[in-house]
Amino acid sequence: MTRRARTILTATTAVALSAALAGPAVAAPPVDDHDATRQAMLAAVADGVPGVTVRVQQGHGAWAATGGVGDLETGKPRSTRDHYRVASISKTFVATVVLQLEAEGRLSLDDTVEKWLPGVVRGNGHDGRKVTLRRLLNHTSGIFDYLADAGFQRTYMTADGFMKHRFDEAAPEDLLAFAMANEPYFAPGSSFRYSNTNYLLAARVIEKATGNDYGDEIERRIIAPLHLTSTSVPTTRVTLPRPSGRAYSKLAETDTGPTYDVTELNARLAYGSGQMVSSSADLNRFYSALLRGRLLPPEQLRKMKTTVESSRETSRYGLGLVDRKLSCGVHVWGHDGGISGSDSDAVTTEDGRHMLAVNFNGDWSGSPRAIIEAEFCGK
Repeated sequence: MTRRARTILTATTAVALSAALAGPAVAAPPVDDHDATRQAMLAAVADGVPGVTVRVQQGHGAWAATGGVGDLETGKPRSTRDHYRVASISKTFVATVVLQLEAEGRLSLDDTVEKWLPGVVRGNGHDGRKVTLRRLLNHTSGIFDYLADAGFQRTYMTADGFMKHRFDEAAPEDLLAFAMANEPYFAPGSSFRYSNTNYLLAARVIEKATGNDYGDEIERRIIAPLHLTSTSVPTTRVTLPRPSGRAYSKLAETDTGPTYDVTELNARLAYGSGQMVSSSADLNRFYSALLRGRLLPPEQLRKMKTTVESSRETSRYGLGLVDRKLSCGVHVWGHDGGISGSDSDAVTTEDGRHMLAVNFNGDWSGSPRAIIEAEFCGK
């Protein structure tokens, strides 16, 4: 894209955002007019995010808005009903199923990975006999993150690699091989390090314990009971359900250079660590139900909310659930997620009554966290 085209696009995007935010909300806001949230959305688009969609629910009221564009070619705006890939937000769903299985007596968080997946976590210092399921879910296992492997990044995350392999259907064992080719980060239980391999393994444990694909268990246990009609765990589908915007990436660690349309891809490469598709309304419903005790018995919800220090100073990690302390002292619970062309976040207050879900259809600029700060702290 030329500099002139980008300049025209930025101007068009700003107009689209102004128009989108000038329109009526989905419902009358229960407390205020969300001015701070609107301004944070404006700032995200000004920072280079192609398009943003936000939905807030508080009590019985709901407010939703979009900004920027869903399609850089046509200028079509985003929709408040957009489907998008939620990436690591999938981890909360996976952890919820594991905890449901524990509540049913079908496994224990103190079980080792070796018990369920014999011989799978071995090599270069990895030892599944020393890693419990709890350590998978709270990222204290020390197991190497397969997404950080140089070979994986070269094959799937560079521009050339992505374009060649975006529709690959690698098996979980192939992905685990990338992790096992590296040394663990630390001895199990001695520290915290976020690793997508943990949730790939957790999904495999679900499958061993139930005899079903982990996605089918999420469908049966969470999606269907909560009527999450826009949520799915796609297997080989490479397109997004409608409505949806296009998804864009730089396919690089910089915010400069060409912009690629990465809408079509096979998210099965993320497996239990980030395969799901959802919408803002569904994510709000899910996290509210979870925090209000509709999905887990009190003992398992308590375990999920038992946190350890994370790599972020203002947040702590539970079992697939993050406790974030905002600048104004408010605590919100949820998870964020990033995948090629998509940056999402979904949080709720501990009582499950004030929720926000946000998605950017670009992965190189802006901050969903700024929108969360705006909504819950008014700045």
